[in-house]
Amino acid sequence: MAIGWVSSCSTPPAVDPKVPGPEIRRQVVQRVGAVIVTDRSDLVHWVSQGFTGQRSPGDADGGSSTPIAPDGYFLTANHVLASMQGRHVFVLYGKDGRLVPSKARVVWRSEGGDLALLKIPVKTPNYYHWTAPNRWLPSGTPVIHGGIATGFKSPPGKLSSSIAPEGGLRRIRKFKLDIPLQPGDSGGPVVDAYGNLVGINSAVEFFVPMETAFFVDSEATRPNARSIEALIQADRARNITPSSDVE
Repeated sequence: MAIGWVSSCSTPPAVDPKVPGPEIRRQVVQRVGAVIVTDRSDLVHWVSQGFTGQRSPGDADGGSSTPIAPDGYFLTANHVLASMQGRHVFVLYGKDGRLVPSKARVVWRSEGGDLALLKIPVKTPNYYHWTAPNRWLPSGTPVIHGGIATGFKSPPGKLSSSIAPEGGLRRIRKFKLDIPLQPGDSGGPVVDAYGNLVGINSAVEFFVPMETAFFVDSEATRPNARSIEALIQADRARNITPSSDVE
């Protein structure tokens, strides 16, 4: 079936003022995910102790992750995997009210887009659907985010820049939001008032005059949903460990 794609040159519509409510925040909690990069080959002891500091892998790097399919595919920020060479990558995902670790493989990475696609061998029924790819998301659209550092305590914010409709298959768009992010939030979801996925947390920008930092904007990434789906479909068809080389 042909899809009528809206031109990215068209005028953004008026802002939908609906703010994400308690039910959408509950959905974000249900879909929480994290990425851990470590020298350890398993995280059993850490998990069994309730993720206590005494048992935590001291060598670990990490961030947030975002489930985007029912069969274990997650997006995260590529820079979360910066130190993955020769180490193990785990995704911690929500299951029965607790976070469960599973060893992940890297399907695809984009350094320029600051995105990475991960796969774990489990079912993930609590996952995100993208906002309509053929519609504008205008500046001022209310959103929340699901990063593991501050996502569950940050109040709703807004998009600080508009997101145009999708273009070609390889187009990745950066956008701004007015919610301050912290380390650990990278790779988490940006979500609209209907629980749909807007994009993936990437970075935070501060203005630092005379050693006093002022928050400016946070940055997130919106990949082409059709391109990501094509990567997933190809990986399913191969059913083998794919290359994890950075684009």
